[in-house]
Amino acid sequence: MTTAATHHEQSTTTEATLFVAFELSEKTWKLGFTTGHGQKPRERSMPARDHERVLDEIAQAKRRLGLPAMAPVVSCYEAGREGFWLHRFLRAQGLTNHVVDSSSLEVNRRRRRAKSDGLDVRKLLSMLMRYAQGARQVWQVVKVPSVEAEEQRHLHRDLETLKRERASTTTRIKGVLSTQGLQVTTLTKCPEQLEAYSCGMARPFRRVCVIGSCEGTLIIPF
Repeated sequence: MTTAATHHEQSTTTEATLFVAFELSEKTWKLGFTTGHGQKPRERSMPARDHERVLDEIAQAKRRLGLPAMAPVVSCYEAGREGFWLHRFLRAQGLTNHVVDSSSLEVNRRRRRAKSDGLDVRKLLSMLMRYAQGARQVWQVVKVPSVEAEEQRHLHRDLETLKRERASTTTRIKGVLSTQGLQVTTLTKCPEQLEAYSCGMARPFRRVCVIGSCEGTLIIPF
């Protein structure tokens, strides 16, 4: 049962907390700060990925909003191209951070109204405070993997990318060979096969182009 004393304690805790929302883009980040509902957020823009600037803006926000230097900080940002390094950095500084699944945000993203980064920051701040107060339906928090697990996942993705690139390059090589009336079943011994083809022609290949592949560099007729 929630009593008046409990409610007052939760309210006091909320007011003593600095809430921070990150709006991340390639060149510029926008940060929004507040201590509770009804307060106009403090908004600041900064160069992307400036670690020291992030900490400085948080310290300045505490002073401007009348919070002690040791006041707890709760932050959030949408999962995206920045991955999880920012989450780990904030956690290492003693902050509580949430990486949010963008598709789960409680907002109609199909309607393209005229909007600014500031509107997004304020919306994130509002949802962050609601989440901190127990409203878990506002979004879904991404489970951040360990550094080791993330590295393994990247290795798997890199391998899949290399396989696709190899298949694409192989198709291109065979396509160029087809334009010269040549057909090979495998590229492993392609240089030897090309040499044999050349020896049997009245006019050997003189113009060549170089195509790189996973098996090596092939010199083929052009």
